[in-house]
Amino acid sequence: MRKNIKLTALAATATALALGLTACGSSSDPSSAKAGGGKADESKPLVIAASPSPHADVLNFVKDKLAAKEGLKLEVKEFTDYVLPNTATEQGQVDGNYFQHKPYLDDFNKKNGTHVVPVVNVHLEPLGLYSKKIKAIGDIKAGQTIAVPNDTTNEGRALQLLAANNLITLKEGVGTGAKLSDITDKKGLEFKELEAATVPRALNDVDAAVINGNYALEAKLSPAEDALILEKAEGNPYANFLAVKDGNQNDPRIQKLAKLLNSDEVKKFIEEKYQGSVVPAFGAPAAS
Repeated sequence: MRKNIKLTALAATATALALGLTACGSSSDPSSAKAGGGKADESKPLVIAASPSPHADVLNFVKDKLAAKEGLKLEVKEFTDYVLPNTATEQGQVDGNYFQHKPYLDDFNKKNGTHVVPVVNVHLEPLGLYSKKIKAIGDIKAGQTIAVPNDTTNEGRALQLLAANNLITLKEGVGTGAKLSDITDKKGLEFKELEAATVPRALNDVDAAVINGNYALEAKLSPAEDALILEKAEGNPYANFLAVKDGNQNDPRIQKLAKLLNSDEVKKFIEEKYQGSVVPAFGAPAAS
């Protein structure tokens, strides 16, 4: 779960929701579960915020192919940034979201005083390094510029990817919160920090860029084929999950959706549609 929009004032959220979001399905009151664990009205549609791809793709597959048999009415709202899905979930404008990984959510909750929690892991999008000018990492040279996401967790993740492939050296013991200031040897490279969603559009202006999997897919890039280097899936802590405001985990509609998102049908859909660019991350519920 890349590259994130700078925090907007909460007062602007309603306007942004009205103007900037694409609703998939009929419109309705999206606040269908009371904050703090109140009884949800199961007759109302469950409204989930999601990044367009692969998150909304997966949800729309569930909506079109699986939801009816569980008696679930599902609506999908597409968001093109990583801030509004969580603020909308916190404020009850949507019932939950599906777009992020645990390190990002932890950082977001800490900085914003929100109370969004994971429900169940769904998939992993390997982070990759892409270029329109360079054919292999061996061609990367001193003086060239690499764009990286500017949010705390994804920048650290990007720097760890570069360090794992010997493009930079980081301070001993620095983790996923690594910053540019933690680079001990840039090996002559320059770095450009950009909001995650804008990184793919910068490919023509930089020599290479580290791009989150979902934004790569939206930019018609194939992580499995186009990335110069790609994160390994094994042992990766960045599984993307279904999330809700704390207290709403037991909403029967959320439980139905969680079951469907971890179904064999969804696993097959992910594997066939994305061919390794997105991989299932089923197993235990996401850590809270």
